[in-house]
Amino acid sequence: QCASRIPEAGALLDLLGKCPEHQKKGGFPVVVFEGLDATGKTTLTQSVKDTLNGVLLRSPPACISQWRTIFDEEPAPIKRAFYAAGNYILASEIAKASNQAPVIVDRYWHSTAAYTIATEINGQVQDLPPAQDEVYQWPEDLLRPDLVLLLTVDPEERVRRLQRRGLEKTKEEAELEANSLFRQRVEESYRRMLNPSCQEVDASPCKEEVLKTVLQVIKKQCGW
Repeated sequence: QCASRIPEAGALLDLLGKCPEHQKKGGFPVVVFEGLDATGKTTLTQSVKDTLNGVLLRSPPACISQWRTIFDEEPAPIKRAFYAAGNYILASEIAKASNQAPVIVDRYWHSTAAYTIATEINGQVQDLPPAQDEVYQWPEDLLRPDLVLLLTVDPEERVRRLQRRGLEKTKEEAELEANSLFRQRVEESYRRMLNPSCQEVDASPCKEEVLKTVLQVIKKQCGW
């Protein structure tokens, strides 16, 4: 229905249709990094990729990222459908890459789910669906990573980092800054995700220390 009004929607569905169902992970570990903007994901994922001689992938994947601004302007259901489809296209890339090297992923399904839940549910954190609710479950037909790391930073420090970056804010980032309740709902939704759940990492220290901590967790959990 969207394709007649949004030509990119048709192209997105074509890419999605070419992805095999039930993607299988290769023999190398797949590690996902989640967290709000300015928690250090971009720098850290690049450093981990370089250290492990891995492959770095991002959500939305490069093949559709140029359409992100278009879908970000659409109503929430269409916008979320774009990001959800992007995860399944990304899964196809992860499956292929994980046969050759460790795969580091900058955001994946948990981001889509956490922001959707936080947007749909107004009010306090206690108004979110209860822990263990099916909305926090990983989709059965989506390739699962070996490890999901949730980077967290003190709210004031995160705002300082954003200001230093001086980048134009996305709509969601502006909402995160203006609405502390929204930010709390996003972070709590991340913490309630299941199968796999998120393992929190304090990303407040210097980048060298955070990298050291992350590499230790990957070695312990994935044997790398």
